[in-house]
Amino acid sequence: MSRAFVKEMEDEPPPPPLERPVSAAPNLVTPRGARLIEEKVAELERELAGASGEEAVAVLRRDLRYWVARHASMRITSTDPAPRGVGFGVRVSVQRGGVTSDITLVGEDEADPAAGLIAWTAPLARALDGAEPGEEIDFTAAGRREPVTVVAVAAGAAGE
Repeated sequence: MSRAFVKEMEDEPPPPPLERPVSAAPNLVTPRGARLIEEKVAELERELAGASGEEAVAVLRRDLRYWVARHASMRITSTDPAPRGVGFGVRVSVQRGGVTSDITLVGEDEADPAAGLIAWTAPLARALDGAEPGEEIDFTAAGRREPVTVVAVAAGAAGE
């Protein structure tokens, strides 16, 4: 390979950042999730206004495209004030492997498993959908089946 060809390749701008994948599932969000999306769009617009450098601007524009698309497609979904079973926006206590934990089913962009917020599209959320207190479901995780018992359900997602 000639040295001139290598020099040309080194002078080329970096490729644009890969687009963030957008879920094909309906974009259900809690009222809190909607606020978070709106705040993210505003934050990225502020950052973009003060950004310099091609790469930084490209990343900010890519992220802004993602969040604007999520904002445009969001469907704010309120929680039933007296849920009988597990569903979107519902806080649920489950017993799994002898341990009781509380989780809330929220929108995909609002999910934070460490904080007990799981996406309504997550496998556990799908398995629990419609289950009522006292009901036990068989959940398969990592090729292993385990029983999960719904202990209680309550209205409201975190921060609503």
